[in-house]
Amino acid sequence: MNINYINESISAQKKQLLNHSLYDKVKTIEDLHIFLEKHVYAVWDFMSLLKALQAKLTCTSTPWFATKDPETRYLINEIVLAEESDLTLDGKRLSHFEMYVEAMKNCGASTSELENFLQNVVETQNIFVSIKQSNLHPEIKSFLDFTFRVIEHGKPHEIAAAFTFGRENLIPSMFTEILKNFQKNFPETDLSQLIYYFERHIELDADEHGPMAMQMITDLCETEIHWQEVKEISIQALEKRIGLWNAIEEQIIQKFEMV
Repeated sequence: MNINYINESISAQKKQLLNHSLYDKVKTIEDLHIFLEKHVYAVWDFMSLLKALQAKLTCTSTPWFATKDPETRYLINEIVLAEESDLTLDGKRLSHFEMYVEAMKNCGASTSELENFLQNVVETQNIFVSIKQSNLHPEIKSFLDFTFRVIEHGKPHEIAAAFTFGRENLIPSMFTEILKNFQKNFPETDLSQLIYYFERHIELDADEHGPMAMQMITDLCETEIHWQEVKEISIQALEKRIGLWNAIEEQIIQKFEMV
């Protein structure tokens, strides 16, 4: 088993994501706002997957000791550096999550639901309780719950699978084109920060993070059982992403029906 085997195993789920009917539903600025206000949870929990990997694959406690694989250590630290402190459009340092939230605000999307959810996470000190207590769509709850179950119980290669294969690499390109069309059709709405976020995402994934993550999976999978577990987690992660897309599409349709 190898990376090609995993890619073949998840091809049906990736095709379903690529051809999802959600994309054709995002037609107005209001539709875009709904998408952003729900998709942001995937941007946020991605950072937790990343930091869980860093905790597993590097030494983040004191006294410091060298972990066994310096190459994997390098790979994850390089990804963390960019994801947690990248350059924004105006040249300051922010995480990709913070960049996304700023872009949401800049184009008029609401962040109040997200802020309330994150405040609840701080207050409960239990992500699973906060997910359950939230008013999020059941599919979004399921998406988040899966991520944090993998973080809590997963082995390094399983967390790496959710991180590497569970997060699409085709959809950012698709949404960049959608946003550019929006910019033409709704010139009064400033989407520059959002376009920059997606373009930066594409650039890093294609040139750096994608190959690094694939190498990390290869290094972590020492047995056939590891590869099988990577396959299972990857399929589940993509199915949860499809569920997230279903939830966003449903909420856009509901908005249309209420008008």
